[in-house]
Amino acid sequence: MSHRHLTETTWQETREAAPGAIALLPIGSQEQHAGHLPMGTDTLLVDAVVDRALALLDEDATGGVPSLVRLPTLPYGHSPHHLFAAALTLSAPTLGAVLGEILDSLAACGHRRILVVNGHGGNDEIMKLAVKRFALRAEVTAAACSYWTVTGGGEDGGRPDVTPGHAGWFETSLMLAAHPSLVRTPVPSRAPVDPPPLFDRPPYPGLTVERHGEWERVGGSTDDASGADAAHGRRLLDDRALGLARAVQAFDTATRTGP
Repeated sequence: MSHRHLTETTWQETREAAPGAIALLPIGSQEQHAGHLPMGTDTLLVDAVVDRALALLDEDATGGVPSLVRLPTLPYGHSPHHLFAAALTLSAPTLGAVLGEILDSLAACGHRRILVVNGHGGNDEIMKLAVKRFALRAEVTAAACSYWTVTGGGEDGGRPDVTPGHAGWFETSLMLAAHPSLVRTPVPSRAPVDPPPLFDRPPYPGLTVERHGEWERVGGSTDDASGADAAHGRRLLDDRALGLARAVQAFDTATRTGP
């Protein structure tokens, strides 16, 4: 699979590629990630996964797969729950509107297949709703995923209880692999918090629970990141990239003769 970056194409090349290509839009955030990770962690990690997935697709010699157009990553997301420390956030309606207008622009440029890849938990529901609304009003086939949900099936790190978490073992391991110079070391350990937070461990399966002031009370992270390491991070990153590459291939196969 060949791919190109939208920012590097002319309008004629964009129009020529659009009908057969899958347009891929990564989205991230700018928000606190405890004291050891940078504000742009979610954006950096979704970029890392997408770029590795594209490299894998470029290595695929099976042929018959159309080009993929990589859009610039949207670096802002929905992060009001992190404003207690620092965040640049869009409201849910604004993020939904921004995604909607980007998707509408893609359709106007001739794109009929679009995949949104997310790097921040706070964007997930908004992204899915935007994609569903888009497919109702335009003759397109659209899909969405968060990068941690698509796996190659080969490496979960043995820590599903803290995956993906926030500024914890999972994200810190990924950052040690992808951008080690941006991780402030040594990574401090986090003492257990009593009572434990409810946002990622609800008291009953199926409940979504939010308690006022929870993120500030737990220090901005969901779990202890002190055991993170680059070796695990590389395997986790490779597995998510492989999963995303397979998801793109499956999306292409299922929609190649669609609208």
